[in-house]
Amino acid sequence: MYNLNTVEIKSFVPAKKFALSKRFYQSIGFEMASEFEGVAYFKLGMCSFLLQDFYEPTHSQNFMMHLLVEDAQSWYKHILQLDLEEKFSAQISELVEQPWGMLEFCVTDPSGVLWRIAENK
Repeated sequence: MYNLNTVEIKSFVPAKKFALSKRFYQSIGFEMASEFEGVAYFKLGMCSFLLQDFYEPTHSQNFMMHLLVEDAQSWYKHILQLDLEEKFSAQISELVEQPWGMLEFCVTDPSGVLWRIAENK
């Protein structure tokens, strides 16, 4: 028999301005656990991703992450109070109950990466 158990999967999130993107993710609550040769490892709870000092407009503007949380309304209030639109030119959508059973909103980071932050209802 083969051991096909998985441990983790991480995406490499692109960054147009690496230093700006690192500050953006730290401001919303992610911890930068390490950084080496243009790759920063971010984590929050059981979730993590790798931010890379790489930018290709078509790729970045079509890249999407989905963050499943316990309380989307709390996350929404938290994100709004950070003034990300002013500080990072981020875009934030309204909090919406989707017909597929999720309460969610979207945040677009400084590089154009779309984050869907959602809770199962």
